Amino acid sequence: MKISIIGGGPGGLYFALLAKKRWPRWEVAVYERNRADDTFGFGVVFSDATLGTFRDVDEPSYESIRRSFAYWDDVEVAYKGHSLRCGGNGFCGCSRVTLLKLLQERCRELGVEMHFQTEASVEDFRDSDLIVAADGINSRTREAYREHFQPSVDLRPNKFVWLGSTRPLDAFKYFFKETEHGILLAHCYQYEEGASTWIIETNADTWERSGFDKMDADRAKAVCEEVFAKTLEGHRLVSNKSIWRQFPKVWNEGWSIGNRVLVGDALHTAHFSIGSGTRLAMEDTIALAKALEQHSTDVPAALAAYEEARKLIVIRLVTAANASAAWYERFAEHMALAPMDFAMSYITRSGRVDLERLRRSSPVFVAAYEASRTG
Repeated sequence: MKISIIGGGPGGLYFALLAKKRWPRWEVAVYERNRADDTFGFGVVFSDATLGTFRDVDEPSYESIRRSFAYWDDVEVAYKGHSLRCGGNGFCGCSRVTLLKLLQERCRELGVEMHFQTEASVEDFRDSDLIVAADGINSRTREAYREHFQPSVDLRPNKFVWLGSTRPLDAFKYFFKETEHGILLAHCYQYEEGASTWIIETNADTWERSGFDKMDADRAKAVCEEVFAKTLEGHRLVSNKSIWRQFPKVWNEGWSIGNRVLVGDALHTAHFSIGSGTRLAMEDTIALAKALEQHSTDVPAALAAYEEARKLIVIRLVTAANASAAWYERFAEHMALAPMDFAMSYITRSGRVDLERLRRSSPVFVAAYEASRTG
């Protein structure tokens, strides 16, 4: 069996190592347009449950990644002078560059071929038995078969920029700042010692009134530092190809055609506010590897089994991500709420967490919320 993987992000690399581990004699190769250490963004986030899945399918890569994680349990909402904490969440962060390097190392150990700075398309692999398109939001594979995949791409209205900082953090923190032009929000989490992700988000009107549409990246970063100066506690913001953009909501009705299949952001996106993009890509490839194990002599059957096993799971996660994104698109409306009501609205925004679940996972937070309602 010859497997060609277009895209060397976490999803493509993870499928490569899973396939080569299960079938050492198979020819498995990854083709990535960027250099091995190129990356966008700063850190990635996984839940405790996701880590358990990684441990079950490939313990060596899990152990190497685990040693690089920053762990936290709390979500903290900073709102109008109040710091509102909700425990029992169980998250971890990891540098995206570190994650890529560790997955590349595991692929080398197993004998996966990796080709960097190599543009590739489906037409290059006519002799391959399986072609996995892990080529991201702007997938050329998806576009080449638009009629079959039936993709939809919806640019959400809010603007955001992905930055970093050296400020240490002990929780997943959200800072809401009211300015003369409107509200800016910082989504923040630590992913390794001395490094944290800071995603700054606002609505299009505030973005334009603030003048970000006329600023270069350095000036925009400086303005964000001014807005969040107190929060940064003397630390600076860091850029890495950090441009303002809109989040593209991607969905495909079809998942595969013949021996070609989409995974990760090429197939679907989940808004960054639930921290599941990398997780979804890697879990897609776990499901694909399992389907291939069941139908290793029949690739189309394996791809059909992959879609059947995975589609409803992804729909539920994407639905939650869409609900979370919609909350952010209306967060100016929520700013009239009392502090605990605001925090509860925020924590339950995706529809995946309700009061009873919170009562089990974060009883102190729920007690404070209920006391605020009766007081």
